[in-house]
Amino acid sequence: MNYWLMKSEPDAYSWDRLVSDGRGHWDGVRNAQASANMKAMRVGDRAFFYHSNIGKEIVGVMEIAREYYPDHTDQTGRWGMVDVVPLMPVKQPVTLAQIKVDPRLDGIALVRQSRLSVMPISAAHWAILCGMAGVEA
Repeated sequence: MNYWLMKSEPDAYSWDRLVSDGRGHWDGVRNAQASANMKAMRVGDRAFFYHSNIGKEIVGVMEIAREYYPDHTDQTGRWGMVDVVPLMPVKQPVTLAQIKVDPRLDGIALVRQSRLSVMPISAAHWAILCGMAGVEA
């Protein structure tokens, strides 16, 4: 299993909306590296739902439910998307500020590549972040 962190602005698509929908398309990604990360996702992989811009915190855990396929919002046919399902909210949101000061999270892509919207998370960092969030790794 692989682990990921996926960012969404909560005023565009929030954790609560995903929970309400029960399943969502992770569409609209227009960055080559983020797209390549989504191409590497497999059904059953886990991902953190991260509220960007407003909040800047991990708020939930999702599972990849459908692998990369054409993005219905892209008229060029160049970009794709994945489907996700919510698994659980975190018990304690994990903020970007907390992540930046924790030496165990040195090198995490969220800090190194702060503008990247879809990024891999190592198994070690996944376990640390789950512990901080109060959820089972």
